[in-house]
Amino acid sequence: MFKRILRVFIVIVVLAVLVIVVGGIVGFNFLRDNGIKQYFATMKPPAATVSTTIAKPSNWTPGVEAIGTVRAVRGVDLTVETAGMVKEIPFHANQKVAANAVLLQLDDAVERADLDAQKAQAALDQTTLTRAVELTRRGVGSDSTLDTARAAASASASQVTRLQAVLDQKQLTAPFAGTVGIPRIDLGQYLAPGTAVVTLQDLDTMRVDFSVPEQQLPLLKIGQTVRLGLGGSDDMPFAGAIRGIDPKIDPSSRLVNIRAEVANPEGKLTPGQFVQVRVELPEEQNVLSLPQTALTTSLYGDYIFVVQPAKPAGAAPAQPAKPDEKPAAATDKPADAKPADAKPADAKAADAKQADAMKPAADAMKPAADAAKPADKAAADAAKPAAADPAKPAAEGDKPALVLSQVFVKPGRRNQGMVEIVEGLKAGDEVVTAGQNRLFNGMTVNVDNTIDPTKSANKQADQQ
Repeated sequence: MFKRILRVFIVIVVLAVLVIVVGGIVGFNFLRDNGIKQYFATMKPPAATVSTTIAKPSNWTPGVEAIGTVRAVRGVDLTVETAGMVKEIPFHANQKVAANAVLLQLDDAVERADLDAQKAQAALDQTTLTRAVELTRRGVGSDSTLDTARAAASASASQVTRLQAVLDQKQLTAPFAGTVGIPRIDLGQYLAPGTAVVTLQDLDTMRVDFSVPEQQLPLLKIGQTVRLGLGGSDDMPFAGAIRGIDPKIDPSSRLVNIRAEVANPEGKLTPGQFVQVRVELPEEQNVLSLPQTALTTSLYGDYIFVVQPAKPAGAAPAQPAKPDEKPAAATDKPADAKPADAKPADAKAADAKQADAMKPAADAMKPAADAAKPADKAAADAAKPAAADPAKPAAEGDKPALVLSQVFVKPGRRNQGMVEIVEGLKAGDEVVTAGQNRLFNGMTVNVDNTIDPTKSANKQADQQ
């Protein structure tokens, strides 16, 4: 009987130990996984470096932008009026010529001979007319003879003028001063009437033709300032004025044609060139604008990142206790606290026996508790900065952490690398202008404004 009871007791003890060991392993794994989760949950990514700018009201010059084509105020492709063989080309490419300068000479030997013969005949007819006049004055000659001589002299003079005009057509002259292009003919080449010889362009003053939508037509008027910029550049160094506005709107495109004139003393503008046109409108004040690099466009809208000081993660204020509730400290007694009423001896013995029975379970739980200590320590270390005393003086020199706030905005007009912000931005906000590729809402950042992305690298190097 005693052996059977001992055997049952041993089996129960083995099962209890097995349950305690298995429970300790399971508890250890649970506490370990929980500690790892807490560690990675409280771990923050490293702060990103960005450059920022302060949003503040500024003066804004609105304008009407368009694409235009440059043409010379005076420009023409010169052609010959008569047929002939090229005898002389007295110019070279890109030469500046004066008005009435000879640019081409055709073979004119036949025309010169005809002109000389006609001049001799005209001189003879003029002599005959003089003789007839003298004879008529003396009363020897008849009136009919005088009329015939006068008609012959007039016809001969007209014939000389015609042959002189034909001879002049053998020369090609410049109708105005300008710059000639590349010759399109060669010496000895036979030219038919209408053959293009060379282009002549007056590059001192250029005209720009462009078109704007009919909605913007009321904003334009004769004499308004126009600025031009070459393709691929934000600079607009050329200035001119509007000289003509077409009174008719194209019904097919709803566009109106505008013409402006721009001085070109250095010859940087070339006829046929593509240019960006901006008609400047009256200046506006107190307009919030940002560099275009600060604005990010997505499927959900346009947004910016605003840098703000991180809010202190202090503990939540304790709720005041109700009158009928006891303080929590009174319910939690320390392990070594003695009860107010003394227990009898048999009660003490029972408590000691129960403590001895729970000792193996406590020993089995030690590894799990020890494994959980690193995770708890890491979580406590991560929470230390947040739980720091907010009343600590700022004499330590620690700057407050900066975090990002994603703000959706409504952009407006754009001008010279700047964009107007109509809604969503306040004056004084610090906005990220570079480094937005890997940013997200609530991320910690460091501000470094050494490099200004709104300026070219060459300009910044010159300033340094």
